[in-house]
Amino acid sequence: MFLKPMLFVSTLSLGAVLPFQQAFASQYTPVADKFKSQFHQQLKKHKVPGGSFVIVDTDEVIKLSSYGKRKKGGTQNVNANTVFRLASVSKTFAGTLASMLVEEEKLEWQQPIVNYLPEFTLANKAQADSITLEHIIGHSTGLMPNSYDNLINSNVKMAKIINKFDELTPICKPGICYGYQNVAFSFIETAIEKQTDLSYEELIQQRIFSPLNMNSASIGFSAFEQTQNRAEPHIKTKHGFKQVKVKPNYYQLASAAGVNASINDMSKWLIANLGQNPEVLSASIIEDVTTPGVKTTRELRRRDWRQYLDKAHYGKGWRVYEFNGRPLIYHAGWVAGYVAEISYSPELNIGMAMLLNGESRVIAELSSNFWRDTFKQAEQLGH
Repeated sequence: MFLKPMLFVSTLSLGAVLPFQQAFASQYTPVADKFKSQFHQQLKKHKVPGGSFVIVDTDEVIKLSSYGKRKKGGTQNVNANTVFRLASVSKTFAGTLASMLVEEEKLEWQQPIVNYLPEFTLANKAQADSITLEHIIGHSTGLMPNSYDNLINSNVKMAKIINKFDELTPICKPGICYGYQNVAFSFIETAIEKQTDLSYEELIQQRIFSPLNMNSASIGFSAFEQTQNRAEPHIKTKHGFKQVKVKPNYYQLASAAGVNASINDMSKWLIANLGQNPEVLSASIIEDVTTPGVKTTRELRRRDWRQYLDKAHYGKGWRVYEFNGRPLIYHAGWVAGYVAEISYSPELNIGMAMLLNGESRVIAELSSNFWRDTFKQAEQLGH
C-alpha cells in the first residue's frame, strides 16, 4: 500500500483551500501537476471566462485550482467556493437519492411511474404503464431522446408538458434502447416526494449535502440567485464569450438539472462516491447506481473520447464507460452558459471534476487527456 504523507488539512474541512497550502503527496501528483498546467493554458487559449477543477485520490485532494473571473471583465476571481450550475451532473445526485430509498425499501425500481404520476400517459396507455422507476432513472423509457426539452427551453411549465406525453409513441419497448431525457427523468422527483412526504430539495439537503458538508451546494433558481460567490453564465458567440442572464427554465427539473455547487463541494461528492463516506453513501448504493444498464452506443463516437472508449452504458444517474479496458464512471452537464464534468476510476480510487462558466468543448478534451495520462501512469506503477 502506498502511504500518502499529509501536508495539509483535507478540503473535507469547512474552509477553502488557501493559496499557500499544498495537497498531500500522491502517486498521481505528476499527472495532477500536468493537468493543472493544461487546464490554465487551455482556458486562457480558448478565452473561457472562468473555471475550477479538483482531483482527488481516495479520501484526499491531490490538486484543486481555479482560473479566471466570476464574470467576463469583472474583478472577482473564481475560487474554491465559487458556485456554478451543475446542469446534468445533477442527475448523479438523483440516482443516488433514489437508490438510497430503494435500499430502505421505500421505493422499488420495478414500480411503474404511473403509480406516482397517474396523469402521465402515452398514445398507447399500456406502454406508459410499463415504464418503471428504473427506466426513468436509466434513460431506457423507450421515448424519443430529449422529449419536450424544446418546451422547457421555452419555459413552458411542467404541468402542461406532462399532459402532452399522450401524443407520443415510444421508439422501442422500455429497457431496450437508450433515449436521454430531462423531462421524463425528472419524474423521479414525484416518486421521491410522494414516498417521503418531503420536498426533493429538503431530502437532498438532509441525505447528501449536509452529511457531506457540501456547504455551498443548493438546488434551484432562487438559491443560486441568493448566492453571493457565484459564477455568471457566458455563451459562445462569433465575437467571443458573452455574459447572459441565468434562466430559470431548467431549474423546473431539479433532479435532472437543478443542483448548484462549488468545486469544494464536488471534491466531497467525489470522495463519497469513491466509498470514503459509507455512513452516507454505502458500497451497495454505489454499486447499484454504477451497474451498467442500457448501451449508449452514440457515446463511443464522442470526438475527444472515441479513441479511448471501448464500451459505454448508462447506469442510474451515472454513465459507465470502459476507457482503454478500464472502468470509468462519468457524467457531463451543459446548460446555457455553463459546462460541468465529473468522473472517477473505481479501480484506482482517483476522481476529477471540472466546472466552467463558459460553454466550451475544451472541457471534454481536458478530461479525456486526464484519464489517458492517469491510466498510463497506473500502468507504469504496475496498477
